[in-house]
Amino acid sequence: MLKSLQGKTVIVTGASRGIGKGIALRFGEAGLNVVVVSRSQGDADKVAAEIGPNASGFAADVSTEEGCKAMVEAAVTRYGGVDVLCVNAGIFPAAKLGEMTAGDFDHVISTNLKSTFLGISAVLPAMTRAGSGRIIITSSITGPITGYPGWAHYGASKAGQLGFMRTAAIELAPKNITVNAVMPGNIMTEGLEGNGPEYIAAMEASVPLRRLGTPADIANAALFFASEEAAYITGQSIVVDGGQILPESLGALEAMG
Repeated sequence: MLKSLQGKTVIVTGASRGIGKGIALRFGEAGLNVVVVSRSQGDADKVAAEIGPNASGFAADVSTEEGCKAMVEAAVTRYGGVDVLCVNAGIFPAAKLGEMTAGDFDHVISTNLKSTFLGISAVLPAMTRAGSGRIIITSSITGPITGYPGWAHYGASKAGQLGFMRTAAIELAPKNITVNAVMPGNIMTEGLEGNGPEYIAAMEASVPLRRLGTPADIANAALFFASEEAAYITGQSIVVDGGQILPESLGALEAMG
């Protein structure tokens, strides 16, 4: 049983759908004040309403310094401070090398990786004043461990997050601020549902647990990193993928029986 986090405040970026929404909902269930951040105020407000009275929406472009500073100012104004930052905003448009433009690459790196730096930088004054903080990054198995055609820019951004995390964890440790990452595998989100049952079945077949993960699976790992029980863990990442990265070949999956 984790110690109560009730009354603490979390900012979740990219929280209007998918994994981000799952994280926001789970933290709301745990009794935290949740600032739901999305590019769309309407989408952010919908998720906040689903969480309840301890949540509020905020519209920001987290790939900009101004957007990140504004979301932190909103959290401090509304709830008195920021205890947890979940850096989750990310995009994954497919483009293979030879077709990918410099603009495509820059857009993904800015949204996924630069926003990690900007969000953490923006929240530092509030966490420093409080004397503690928890930062959780949503990375991926794609990039740090695996690859997938069309996602070279996405993989670079996700691997970059982990490189950034390790040095950030060292630098922020004297401030009692921890920095950790969750690395999702294939997660059932709105984007996947539209691909149809055959596509989903093929993806499930590549996972030893024979199912896709849910946003709640990722949210539970993030909640642990935010807990008092995880106070002595920093600069670490946890893979949440149903064993997807374990098989050395398709033959290993077939041998499962």
